[in-house]
This record gives sequence, structure tokens and C-alpha cells, in this order.
Amino acid sequence: MLDSPPIPGRLVHLETFGCQMNELDSELVRSQLSALGYSFTPDRTQADVVIYNTCSVREQAENKVWSRLGIDGIEKQEGRDVVVGVIGCMAEREGSGLLKRFPQVDLMCGPGELDKLPLLIDNASKNADEEIRTALQGSTTRRSQTLGAAADRLELLDLSRAFDPDQAGFAGRSAYVRITRGCNKFCTYCVVPHTRGPEIHRPPHHIVEECQRLEQQGVLEITLLGQTVNHYLYVHGIALTVDGTPAPQVGPGLSGFRPGPDGRPTAAVGAQATTFADLLVMIHEACPGVHRIRFVTSYPRDFGDDILYAIAEHPRLCRYLHAPAQSGSDAILKRMNRGYDRETFLDFAARARKILPDVVLAGDIIVGFCGESEADYEATRTLLQEVRFKNNFIFKYSPRPGTSAFGRLEDDVPEVEKKRRNNDLLALQAEIGTEVHAEWVGREIPVFLEKRTGKGRKSSSGGGNGGVELRIQGESPSSGVQLSGRTAGDMICFVDVPEHAVEAHLGVICPVRVTGSGSLHLEGNLVPPAGFTKMK
Repeated sequence: MLDSPPIPGRLVHLETFGCQMNELDSELVRSQLSALGYSFTPDRTQADVVIYNTCSVREQAENKVWSRLGIDGIEKQEGRDVVVGVIGCMAEREGSGLLKRFPQVDLMCGPGELDKLPLLIDNASKNADEEIRTALQGSTTRRSQTLGAAADRLELLDLSRAFDPDQAGFAGRSAYVRITRGCNKFCTYCVVPHTRGPEIHRPPHHIVEECQRLEQQGVLEITLLGQTVNHYLYVHGIALTVDGTPAPQVGPGLSGFRPGPDGRPTAAVGAQATTFADLLVMIHEACPGVHRIRFVTSYPRDFGDDILYAIAEHPRLCRYLHAPAQSGSDAILKRMNRGYDRETFLDFAARARKILPDVVLAGDIIVGFCGESEADYEATRTLLQEVRFKNNFIFKYSPRPGTSAFGRLEDDVPEVEKKRRNNDLLALQAEIGTEVHAEWVGREIPVFLEKRTGKGRKSSSGGGNGGVELRIQGESPSSGVQLSGRTAGDMICFVDVPEHAVEAHLGVICPVRVTGSGSLHLEGNLVPPAGFTKMK
């Protein structure tokens, strides 16, 4: 490989598609390249290097990337000198053949090889051979358990992370921390296990130390990330580096997460192990300056009471659970290979509400999956009515190349029926969301104010327009400014703040009295005398 240093001062445009994991990956890429002298620009046309961090889960996200590459191809034909890179899950799924079909692409890097990106950029800048302009796991994706995980250089990338509050969202006070990478679930509609590899669990002390560094930089809220966070389990002493330091390890098989005699996962019984509940408590106790600790995404099976009690007993652990049901039909759940049935999900929701009475639930639903009958769809409708999610991300099923359902299960629900079910379910969720949000009206709650959204209002509308523009028709706006924030339960809340006090309230947890609500939002006023907890 070419090993000369990068050209300092080059401008990079980095665009991110997809989930929070991709957002964190992009943050690590930015940190890595900045340390090597690269600068970043939001203007794609001014960049020397254009990188797309891609997602393969949703067809719409992929279509956006294809569109961007088409524009890049035209510009390069017209003589523009620019390095174009595709990184992330789409790169891993498409493989190196993408370089032949789209010659405007100069480099490809899978999500498990991001530590190699600087070298790939350098090689591409020198028109190097194709084999040293790509870094993909390919057939090595499902690597041997301890050796592959321990040799994982991505852990060094996480540990060397340089958090930049000016580049972070949410007023620079919120940050993501990865606790696992990859997935072992193999849902038939999902490409993630094939693109991100096996489920690898980071050593707990690495995670805690990263959270402490973020705390020292003034971070107010940390979100722990994993494809199935409650399956985090680190067994000490089985994965070590050559100098005896604990290293990342592949998690146990699914049977290892069944509750044991003491309620902890079976794989932790009789072993020195850190479970997800243990990890939550460790971070809570080690980082008193972090006011909110939340996590996504939860897997409804094997979500132990130990986790729920940890949340109940530690006030800075947010009472918010994002747990995708995907369907309310046992037949569809089996076809999706979700590993649980309807009753398991309902039991999970019931236990959560019993132990955490004010818990807020959110989820994901796929309509029109292969073989979904009207009865199957109706089972999903009744699940939403029983569980009462605050919101659901609802999608029509689209076959994704690289998944086990692609080419094996017939996509037999007509598109017009998918659209009908999708729209019907969105309407039902809007009704439920309106009721769930209305239950908070009149309560005083802490709200983390994150950004400006527009001019203020003279009074609360109390309506349910979805929270896009909360203005009362016919009224002139007040002299204040509308800020948006989130509750501990991840509910969006809009609050009016005087113009002169905006900067003092951004990135701050403020007490708010809820005065109105809609299907996707709350509205409220600062509690006099506008007291708030300001971060140092």
C-alpha cells in the first residue's frame, strides 16, 4: 500500500444517511481526518474529497446516494478534480463491483474498516490500483469470536475520538457512545448483520472512560448505541490483547440472554460478567455531571427486569424505551425471524409500565411484509392500540438486496395495499400519539432545550398539528423565540423564550409547565422565575 501522508488542508464534504450509528461513525471519521490536517465544508461543490456515509436499510436512503453519485459522475466528466468515496453499509453490501459500475467512485470503505479511510483517500488521490482503494470485510464479516474481535482496530478509533461541541447537534451538549457493533439477529428483512458483522461488545471500562471524557467536555446527555443494546454482555477474562488488556469480544449466542435463576442473563451466571443493567449503573455512578443517559435500540425479547429496576432506581437513566415491534402478527414475526411472538412483546410492555409507571415507549413497524394478510395487518393495528406508543416509525416493506428475504420470500402484497395500510396505520398512530401526549398537559417537567425553531407565540395553541409550526392563525407572533427540546421520555417540546435569553437557555435543562400538545409534540412555558440548570 501507499503510505505517504495526506495532503494537508484539503477540504472534505461528508454527508451522512441513515441511523444514529452512522451519525457516530461520521463523527469518528471527522475526528480522524481533522487530526490529519483535513478541513470540512458543508458545500459539496467546494470540496476536494466528497464522502457519502451510506445506509442499506431503507430504499429511500440508497436512492439519495445514487442521485448524488450521478451528479458527481457528470461533474467529473466535465473535468472536476474530486475524490468521491462511498463508505458504510451500502459500500459493504454492494462490494467492489460498484467501482466498475460507477467509475466516478474512487474509494469504498465498509463500516468495519473505517480506520483505513485516510489511507484509502491518499491512495485514491494518486490513482492507485483498485485493490488498495477498497476496504471491505466481505467474506470475513463473520469473523472468529475472540481473535477477530480482539484485533478489531475500530476500538482504537472509538477510544481516540475527539468530540467537537461545535460540530455536535443539540447545542453541543448531547453525544452518542457505542457499546456494541454489529448484530447477530438475522431478521429476514435486514442487511445489518451482513454489512456490520457479528455483534461485538466493547469492554465496559472503555465505555465508561469515553463517557467520562464527554462529561468533562460539558456533555449533558449521552445516548448509548447498539443494534440490540439490552444484549450487551461482557464476560471478563476471555478476550485479552497481547499485554493482557481487556479487548472487544463477540457476544454469546441468543440462548445466553435467557434469564437465569437470579434474573440475570444465563451467560452471566457463574461468570465475572458485566450485563447491560450493570453497565447502566456504572455509567450513572461514574458520570454525575451527565444529567441524562438514554439508549437505543432495545430488543423486546430478553429485556430483563434487572434493566427496568436499574432505570427505576437511578434518576438520570431516562424512562424511555425504543423497542421495535415490527408487526403484531405471530405469523409475520416468524417470517421476519424476529425471535419472539406478540405475547412476548406485550409482556415486555406490561413489565415496563408496571416497574416504570411513567415510561414512554416508541417503536418501528413494517407494513406489507411478505405474505401479510388483512388479518395479520389487523393484528398490528390492535398491538398499537394495546401498547400505546408515543410514536412509531412506520414503513412500507421494500425488498432489500443482501437480506435473506430477498429472492426467497415473495413480495406479494400489492403496492397499493401497502400504501393503504401504511396511511391507515399512520393515522391510527397519530390518534394514539395525540392521546399519549395529552396526558402530560398540566405537568411540570424538565426539558432539554436544543435549538431555535421560529418566532414565539402569544399563547399555547393546545392543538395537534404535528409540531411543524406552532402558530395560532390570526395572531401576530410575540417578541420571543420558539425553542424546541426533549423531555426525558424523548417527547418533543416547544417553548417560548425571550429573545435576549435564547443563548442562556440553549443546551440547558429547564423546568417547563406543559400547556398544550399534539400527536408528536408538547407545548409549554418556562416555570417562573425562569429557573434552570445551566451546564458549566
